Amino acid sequence: MSSRFASLPKADYTACSGCSLCLLVCPVWRKTHDLRHTPHGRAKALQHGVPAVELAASIESCTLCGACEPACPENIDLVGMVLGLRRALPPAASVPLQPCGKMPAANHARQYVLLPDRPLRENDAACRRTARLLSCTPADDPGDDIALALEAGVDIPDTRRDAFLAPLRSATALIAADALLARALRQWLPRMHISSVGAALSARGELRRRLRPDDLYVIEARAFHNDHARLLPHYDQLQRETDCVMNLDLQRFAIPATVRGLRQRLGLDAPDDIGQARWILQGRKVRRIVTESLDDAAAFKSACDLPVVPLVHLADLMDDPAMNAATRSNS
Repeated sequence: MSSRFASLPKADYTACSGCSLCLLVCPVWRKTHDLRHTPHGRAKALQHGVPAVELAASIESCTLCGACEPACPENIDLVGMVLGLRRALPPAASVPLQPCGKMPAANHARQYVLLPDRPLRENDAACRRTARLLSCTPADDPGDDIALALEAGVDIPDTRRDAFLAPLRSATALIAADALLARALRQWLPRMHISSVGAALSARGELRRRLRPDDLYVIEARAFHNDHARLLPHYDQLQRETDCVMNLDLQRFAIPATVRGLRQRLGLDAPDDIGQARWILQGRKVRRIVTESLDDAAAFKSACDLPVVPLVHLADLMDDPAMNAATRSNS
């Protein structure tokens, strides 16, 4: 459906017809079976004049996985709707934004810039390997605070946003690990080529050749649905080349591996991802799991005894025969 709407402006909640197709892909609906906590429920409530404060529980429960958007026949900006509603609520938690000092000068030597998310940056070896594989330079300011503010619906001062964007404007391309940050960057820098880490890494032939037919390749759902029309052919080609299993349903939407609403993302409630990861594994005969996201890797490691390899670590297997042998024996 998304390819049909790729060049059309998004509609708002008033266009919702109540068809409920979004329920087929909504992980919160699968977990709760509560219509109030679905895109359908929020849109119909807004049509009847319900204020955001009365929808707080529903707004906070949304995982922003984005699977509902390509499923929607009315082309409604369902992720944008939730982000706008979050901005209308009192902040769920304080999100400290970095103080703005002197505006940094753009580094004209950096053509390809990597914006790692916190899990990737905290794994220094994986971050350095990702940068090397993609021939890019990690940004001095990865925008962690901005990504968290986008998640929570906290206003970002223009001075902070401008300081973040200034050194990025001269880049040729940006590779962003955080899908919400990539979404915002496409609005702020409309002429910039912006890619997700998973899509950029999976385009590398040396990594594609490491995938096996008995692998479950877990696409990071937010990044995939945020750029669905462009990325669907990419992953279809990857599947044809490798014959691996993917976390795609029959409608070609990525089933999210983690089900984390706003409170889980902000660390206010503990995540509960094991059930979702096990659900993805049901009926699939695989011997290894390869994930684009380090968070997804952690979820599957908690949910099963299969070997779990983040995509960036496939590069480690290329260079480390001992690790490669250990992975084969574990699988």
